[in-house]
Amino acid sequence: MAARRTTPMAGDLFGEDAPPPNFDADSAHASARPAPNQPLADRLRPNRLEDVVGQGHLLGPDGSLTRMLERGSLASLILWGGPGVGKTTIARLLAQAAGLKFVQLSAVFSGVADLKKAFENARRQAEAGGGTLLFVDEIHRFNRAQQDGFLPVVEDGTIVLVGATTENPSFALNSALLSRCQVMVLNRLDDSAMEALLVRAEEETGRPLPLTEEGRATLRAMADGDGRYLLNMVEQLLSLKTEQPLDAQALARLLAKRAVLYDRDREEHYNLISALHKSLRGSDPDAALYWFARMLEGGEDPRYLARRLTRFAAEDVGMADPHALPLAIAAWETYERLGSPEGELALAQLVVHLATAPKSNAVYKAYGAVRRAAKATGSLMPPAHILNAPTRLMQDIGYGKGYEYDHDAEEGFSGQNYFPDGMKRQTFYNPTGRGYEREVRHRLETWARLRDRRQS
Repeated sequence: MAARRTTPMAGDLFGEDAPPPNFDADSAHASARPAPNQPLADRLRPNRLEDVVGQGHLLGPDGSLTRMLERGSLASLILWGGPGVGKTTIARLLAQAAGLKFVQLSAVFSGVADLKKAFENARRQAEAGGGTLLFVDEIHRFNRAQQDGFLPVVEDGTIVLVGATTENPSFALNSALLSRCQVMVLNRLDDSAMEALLVRAEEETGRPLPLTEEGRATLRAMADGDGRYLLNMVEQLLSLKTEQPLDAQALARLLAKRAVLYDRDREEHYNLISALHKSLRGSDPDAALYWFARMLEGGEDPRYLARRLTRFAAEDVGMADPHALPLAIAAWETYERLGSPEGELALAQLVVHLATAPKSNAVYKAYGAVRRAAKATGSLMPPAHILNAPTRLMQDIGYGKGYEYDHDAEEGFSGQNYFPDGMKRQTFYNPTGRGYEREVRHRLETWARLRDRRQS
């Protein structure tokens, strides 16, 4: 196992305490001593980039950051990833590898004055022949004007900016700042990365975890990709006095599962509803139920899901199963009558029905096409023969003249033209051969043949 740092650095992969704005990593490392009762997560902080787990696409032999360091040209970066995946650790170790002074700010606790002070210190560092890596945690919390403040010092090389965010940079950061930074996406820690952390914890403490194999797998799952949370749970486990290894059930009784990452007005909300919608469209009821449950467990309003499912019934099922839309309304009404959790079963039934129903977006496409045609053709009048003529004048100028009553026509179909005069007939609705639309398609083809014959 690689040697561990004894300096209590903050805010990295396994810690959250933020150093003051004028924090100097070099002097701190020289003077600090191990704190009593130092948390396990603090003791296990990587001291080399290659020791960071779960981010091989960035830090492996062919990783983006590895190549950048080899070229000797560290660009300003935005590190985007969930909690406990190594954003601050990577920033600190990048500064170390590039020979830059590491300065850390938190957008939660810092303002314009802190930024100005950091920029001025970086200018003095540059004049002395050194460089500064300014790490800004939760950079998305800075407003647009504060984000714009980084532009000149990034452009002239006064600082190498490394911002960390849990939010989608496309939404959380302004385009000017994004254009000057490279976005690096950090993965949530997978099962193998979590197991590597457990092994390191056992080596560090000299004690095996009191868990069965099943319990060990459950522990990794409970952390939900967050390495810091995993090691905090390990510390709790090691403080227990147990005679028998804990299985999954015993572990669940002793430790709290990490709260599901879900924010109803942020990117995760849109990611999960997209996953639900596409699982339905892909006719996979099991995956659709999973994403439906994930959203409910995350605290999503079932009414929002009912509305989106109803939209799906109209957009993606359509006329292939005309019963889908009234069933969606019925499921929605059932939820309103029963409430949670009983009413959620009706929505789950709707999820399964929509996933297993034949699919057609023919009406959706037809509506889009006909709206474009309506805008393009402006105010063309309907043909005179289908206009009502309630007055003598209207009769005299031809309103209603030549109209054929379809019920009196052979086969109940007159085949007259109903488009405006001067507008060529167009086909907007093209039913599929799936589900009920197979019958609709057959009818339309029959009527088209009759129309051609009677208009010829």
